[in-house]
Order: sequence, then C-alpha cells, then structure tokens
Amino acid sequence: MIPVGLSTAAVWPQPAGAAFQAAAELGYDGVEVMVWADPVSQDVRAVRRLSDGLEVPVLAVHAPCLLISQRVWSPDPVERLRRSVQAAQDLEARTVVVHPPFVWQRKYADGFADLVAELEDGSGVAIAVENMFPVRRPLGRGRSVQVTAFRPSIDPTDVGHRNYTLDVSHASAAHVDTMELAKRMGDGLSHVHLADGTGLPKDEHLIPGRGSEPCAELCQWLVRSGFSGQVVLEVNTRKARTAAERRELLAESLRFARLHL
Repeated sequence: MIPVGLSTAAVWPQPAGAAFQAAAELGYDGVEVMVWADPVSQDVRAVRRLSDGLEVPVLAVHAPCLLISQRVWSPDPVERLRRSVQAAQDLEARTVVVHPPFVWQRKYADGFADLVAELEDGSGVAIAVENMFPVRRPLGRGRSVQVTAFRPSIDPTDVGHRNYTLDVSHASAAHVDTMELAKRMGDGLSHVHLADGTGLPKDEHLIPGRGSEPCAELCQWLVRSGFSGQVVLEVNTRKARTAAERRELLAESLRFARLHL
C-alpha cells in the first residue's frame, strides 16, 4: 500500500504539532515536516517528541528553500540542504524534498546536481527535487510577462536527478501536463505532493477533486506503475473558519487519496 502523509504546511498558520495531531486522529500514515518559520519545524528533537508521542512517523523533511525561510538554519543553501538530510536521518525519514535553486543562487545552482548526488550517496536519503512554476511580472497597462525564479528551469528533469517530487498544484500553475511530467520523471518519481489546481498562475493547493487536475488518474496510474514512494497531501486550508472545518478538509483529502490509491 502506498503511504499517504500530511504536510505540516496543510495546517498553516497553525504549528507543526497540529499536523501531527490531525494525522494521528484522521489515520494518515505519517507527516512531511515543512521546515520554515515555525520554531517547532526547525527543532529536530521537538519533532521527534511529537512523532514518538503521537506514534506518527516522519515520512519526509521539506528543506527550508522558500523565500520566507532563506535564513532558517543557515543563510547558505548548501548548509540548509545538508542539515535537512541530517534531520531526515535523525527522524528516520526516507526523503528530503527540495526546490531547484533560485536564479540568484548562481554558485549553489552550478554545483546543485553534484551536491544532491553526493548527499544521497553519503546518507541513503532520497533527495527528491520538486517541479516548480513561473510567475507573472506586470508590465503595466494590463500586460505581464512570464518569468522563472529558478535555475536552470522550473522542471528538474531538464537537469536529471535520481529522485523527483511531483507537485500537482505546481504543474497546474505552470500549465504543465501532470501525467506527462509524471511519466517523464519515470522511475525517479519517488514523492508526490497531491493537491488540485484550476490552471490559475498561482500555487492553489486545492483539495483533490476540487480543481481540474487529473488527481484521480494520477493516483490510479501510480498504483498501476508500481510506485514505491509516498503521497503527501499538501493542501491549503487557510480559509477554514474553525478547527472542525479544517479537520473535515483534511479528512476529505485523505478519503480522496485512499479511494484512488
């Protein structure tokens, strides 16, 4: 059975502990820890206490590579990735999720592929590089241009890595065919961020089944193809007005994944 996890980002602005609690109560197989401004997410011992206390394993660690987490653990992206791998080892997580380098991180980008391979060789942890999406820069008078913030591109298969994370919401925002990208990742596809999108040029992370992405088809294809990785619900519940409403959104997401996996 393909493990189904919950991203701690799915309960934002609540802290990581809320995701562990929800995962335990709803029956998720584990949690992916997004390392960012939340102090608990940065504290490996605190995460271990949550995991052990609630008997919810850590499936993956998401390296701090968002714009808002550029100084978490270190201002050096190489050190942040190294610490993410060490955290995964300490938490017995099999995967680290990482974004491609930003365009301004030229030195990091030049050595990124070699760094990822070196860390995988030395740790046994899969470093799954995630597909991203471009943004639109306004030009005035209602015009805009599409630009990428990532080097060399938003598509990690352009470089070639051993392991990939397929993010369905990102594919939607990029107007990329999700199924074609999954097939292009091939045997390297080791991690999936399951969420929906409508094709708007922004990261929507809708509950699966509420957008236009082939979420059900993807899940069924994963089963047929012998996928041996993990599926993590990285959904947006920020508009939930109550704890009960957020819980139902997370329960709906899990039901969708279980049904189609």
